[in-house]
Amino acid sequence: MRARITAAAAHLPAATLTSAEVEARVAAASGGFRPLPTIVERMTGIRSRHVLGPGEQASDLAVAAARTALADRGLTPDALDLLVFGSASQDLIEPATAHIVAAKLGASCPVFDVKNACNSLLNGVQTAEALIRTGQAERALVCTGESPSRAIRWNVADRAAFVDAFAGYTLSDGGAAVLLEAAPDGGIFYRDFAAVSSAWRVGTLPGGGSMHPRDPEFTYFSGDGRRLKDVFVAAGPEIFRTALEKTGLTWDDFAIVAVHQVTMPYLELLRAMLEIPAGKLVVTLPEHGNLASASLPFQLATALRTGRCRPGDRVALLGLAGGVSLGVLFAEL
Repeated sequence: MRARITAAAAHLPAATLTSAEVEARVAAASGGFRPLPTIVERMTGIRSRHVLGPGEQASDLAVAAARTALADRGLTPDALDLLVFGSASQDLIEPATAHIVAAKLGASCPVFDVKNACNSLLNGVQTAEALIRTGQAERALVCTGESPSRAIRWNVADRAAFVDAFAGYTLSDGGAAVLLEAAPDGGIFYRDFAAVSSAWRVGTLPGGGSMHPRDPEFTYFSGDGRRLKDVFVAAGPEIFRTALEKTGLTWDDFAIVAVHQVTMPYLELLRAMLEIPAGKLVVTLPEHGNLASASLPFQLATALRTGRCRPGDRVALLGLAGGVSLGVLFAEL
């Protein structure tokens, strides 16, 4: 039995924040430090990102996307055998945010969270596929709600602090959902995952765990974007090239190639290294920012909505995440 992706949907908060507004907010909060004008857009290629409202939670974004995905298939929540919340964000430390999503959605199936930075949803799909292939579920909803705007450091003392907080200025809030259903053929036909865990310190959100349970100074993103890029460049290409070699496919055999998007310069570097035709990408970063684990399903949902892929087409999902983690998944819709 295969697991086929039968729906993909996304939900983005209505409020947006431009890169110019990000710089102005940093300047207003920092009491003296002022970023160089246009530096955020020049360094990242991001013009705008989405911000959830004061009363919204990560679970709300996931629920909105999940409702759309189910509606696209003409299904109700009671048709689900499994719900997985795969996100870098969460409503609470306990219980699993999947319970909150299920309660708001009206689902009564088993649920759990999968957490692996920006590959959280991709790993959630990997897990749900395994459960479908082994007969433990027939229909699984994998969803995410990302709320990184709640962990951005706006008050920075100097340039060094600004650089350390810079990764947060690329991030965007958003939700997404992918529906997987058992099928006799097609579906997910290749998947592989890798990690360079020795690089876990390169990018962190330290607060809330046993290291720093309550200190508010550790509740902000901290990272070294250049070091993170170097790790990806050193480790990343092999897993993606091997996927093509093992399947005997080329990028031309896919309707789209969805790549996790952090900055435009890095997206172009990875595209050139892997020789992905530019026309195969679904470029969402400039207007929507780095959507973390919602990035890949948002690209897939966008491609489905605009007719760039349809049932029967092959799609490739290439995941990159802090930790550092890498993942690749090939599927026939």
